[in-house]
Amino acid sequence: MMKKTKTSRKQFVIYMIVAFGLAWVLEIIASIYSNKGNQMVFKINLMITMFMPFLGVLIARIPLKGMGWVPHLKNKIRYVFFALWMPALLSIVGGVLFFVFFPDAYDSEFLTLRGILEEAGALQQLEAQGLTIPMYLLISTIQALTYGPFINMFVALGEEVGWRGAMYPYLKEKFGVTKGRIVGGTIWGAWHWPIMIFAGYEYGKEYIGAPVLGPIVFCISTVMMGILFDYVYEKTETIWLPSLMHGAVNAFTIFAYLSKSEYADMAIFGPAYIGIISMIPMIIMAVVICIKQRKMEC
Repeated sequence: MMKKTKTSRKQFVIYMIVAFGLAWVLEIIASIYSNKGNQMVFKINLMITMFMPFLGVLIARIPLKGMGWVPHLKNKIRYVFFALWMPALLSIVGGVLFFVFFPDAYDSEFLTLRGILEEAGALQQLEAQGLTIPMYLLISTIQALTYGPFINMFVALGEEVGWRGAMYPYLKEKFGVTKGRIVGGTIWGAWHWPIMIFAGYEYGKEYIGAPVLGPIVFCISTVMMGILFDYVYEKTETIWLPSLMHGAVNAFTIFAYLSKSEYADMAIFGPAYIGIISMIPMIIMAVVICIKQRKMEC
């Protein structure tokens, strides 16, 4: 058993001020560039923002030593595959569920994705290589199921050191495992609010209930994801596994591009995993985990 990181109230307050304060400033700046159409600066800002929780841990002097930097995965390899592939499985089931409810929303001709690729200047490159849109989707899926999550893992680590490594242990000790995870997931979701409200991050700006409903629904998704990530962290006792799972979630975004553009206002429901309908499989998985861990006060 690894020695859990202990965080004082003072350290936690300092951590929150840094993690939120700097991140929200960066998110507002990123939103300004996004609204001006400068997606390159927007993406760079987002990547930097993901390291603000890590910076908060450093400034608050929360010990890094007990977070499990050296993996010991003997008899735990199944959790590596859980972290790597469960996000894709839940996303696929959730996406299919959305299209069962809204079959007319499915973009069978991939016009939405084609438009996105064309706007990014990537469509001509694909065509020059002899790749069709279905082939591109297949390649993207393979990437998201293999090396993509491992690449994303190093960026996701910037958040996971703060969330699962420092914040969740503190909150679980204060409120108990289940309540701590719920509070932690809500905080994690709220951390994204400026960029969601000002830049339309995740749901766009025209969805039903905008701009209020999106941040609320997103917090529900982060509570559920937080339960899954923290479960993997507890089982493996290494910060790399929730980072891998976080990276896998960020890698498998295919369903977000399979809905017709005229259904953009339905993004709050799906087909991306953060939609009300599409997150149902993830909610079920999170509830199952909590029920199984109930004897341990989860």
